[in-house]
Amino acid sequence: MTETTRLRLDLSYDGGDFSGWAAQPTRRTVAGVLTEALRRLAGPDAELGLTVAGRTDAGVHASGQVCHIDLPTELWETLQASLLRRLAALMPPDARVKAVTEVPGSFDARFSATFRRYEYRVADTPYGPDPLRRHDTLGWVRPLDLGRLNEAAAGLVGLHDFAAFCKRKEHATTIRAITRLDWRRDPDGVAVATVRADAFCQAMVRSLVGAMLTVGDGRRDPGWPAKLLTLRERSSEVTVAPAHGLTLVEVGYPNEAEYADRADATRRLRTAEE
Repeated sequence: MTETTRLRLDLSYDGGDFSGWAAQPTRRTVAGVLTEALRRLAGPDAELGLTVAGRTDAGVHASGQVCHIDLPTELWETLQASLLRRLAALMPPDARVKAVTEVPGSFDARFSATFRRYEYRVADTPYGPDPLRRHDTLGWVRPLDLGRLNEAAAGLVGLHDFAAFCKRKEHATTIRAITRLDWRRDPDGVAVATVRADAFCQAMVRSLVGAMLTVGDGRRDPGWPAKLLTLRERSSEVTVAPAHGLTLVEVGYPNEAEYADRADATRRLRTAEE
């Protein structure tokens, strides 16, 4: 059996021209272009074991995505000094591997993670998003009140059933624990939502943002989004915010000694939930 070394890859990508993360035979995806680049170095039949922290949807960006692969140790020793530069030459300009780090075999990019943190950018200026940020910032035609946005956000923090805000999958839970949800104004005037949780269900972040925006512009009461937590199915009143305003900015992990325990605990939790 070939000895392998586990590597952590930190990535950034502009999701605009990708059909999400997961590889699809007829579509351009982040996993697809990354796998193609890696196999040009490791061989066309290489079993890489590519595992990602969070599968972003079509059009969603990332500045702090994390995945892991297993490379034959002999190949890693050969490529160690040049792998980052080689990947830069092989990958397209809208996807970059920013760091390659050797990690213990107990590290699992998905199950060892303790949280994922996203940001959603909204420009409510009369002229819309700055042209240089138009690909990662939503333009909103109505002025947004930061106080109202944060009041709505506060009611959504904690352990809840977010069925009203999720695309339900068969046999999967919609119960999630949000540890942070708030809004700020950046120096450029853009309103930015930050949301952090151990995990998210599909379309959850964009649905939360869509609901809060109707509060921020005065069309809904600040308590309305929290009232939807009593529902056990997706609410037709919630509009999913466009994908291009959303960016995965950080994935958190415990200390190296805790990788295996965290992964085991997460697997048990996911099994129990499903």
